[in-house]
Amino acid sequence: MAGRFEGRVAFVTGGSRGIGKGIVQLFAEEGAKVAIIDVNEEALSETANEFKDKGYEIFTKVANVVNSEQVDAAVKEAHDAFGSIDILVNNAGVIRDNLLFKMTESDWNTVMDVHLKGSFNAAKAVQQYMVEQKYGRIINISSTSALGNRGQANYATAKAGLQGFTKTLAIELGKFGITANSVAPGFIETEMTKETAARIGISFDQLIAASVANIPVGRSGKPEDIANAVAFFADEKSSFVNGQVIYVAGGPKN
Repeated sequence: MAGRFEGRVAFVTGGSRGIGKGIVQLFAEEGAKVAIIDVNEEALSETANEFKDKGYEIFTKVANVVNSEQVDAAVKEAHDAFGSIDILVNNAGVIRDNLLFKMTESDWNTVMDVHLKGSFNAAKAVQQYMVEQKYGRIINISSTSALGNRGQANYATAKAGLQGFTKTLAIELGKFGITANSVAPGFIETEMTKETAARIGISFDQLIAASVANIPVGRSGKPEDIANAVAFFADEKSSFVNGQVIYVAGGPKN
């Protein structure tokens, strides 16, 4: 039986680990060819080898989403290699958490650049191909932090901004057969949340336990939970779902 994404090409930013890697895996398992860009050369190489060993068609390139020329070049190479770009997942992200009075201008700018400029660069690069083929799916990874989170003035602002970006793309691109939607994860077990535990001086297990105590379904999230929601938006059958934000957090968040 052919997979849901047989014949489709997905382009995932920050796809070498964590949520991004989970998304890449699901697309590949369901028949898509996947292009991944990441700044982490070592992780990218490991992930590429791992997926190629499984027989998946994977294209990888070291590129920084903040650099529009690097993004444009990577998108063109992926398109040349695979013949189309059908799905974009703007997943690349960083955290520079701190309370406002301790947050530096660099902390603010880095987070804004990666999440907002990065998503703008990638969406702008892929849209020309999607408009031409009259088909596309753009999925932006937001966060429950978009609703506000202590120590994350920069991250919360960027993730809320992505939701506005999503809704605007949905309005502008809908007539070309392109939908834009957003997935907002809650607490997910990834390398990034491990970094959070280290920053606040507790073990990862302690952070998981504290988080689960506030999650109605009584468990923490895994990358595959987010990949499942991304796949719903990316599905060809979801063409009437546009400009939406789905919170994948084990309970209501908005």
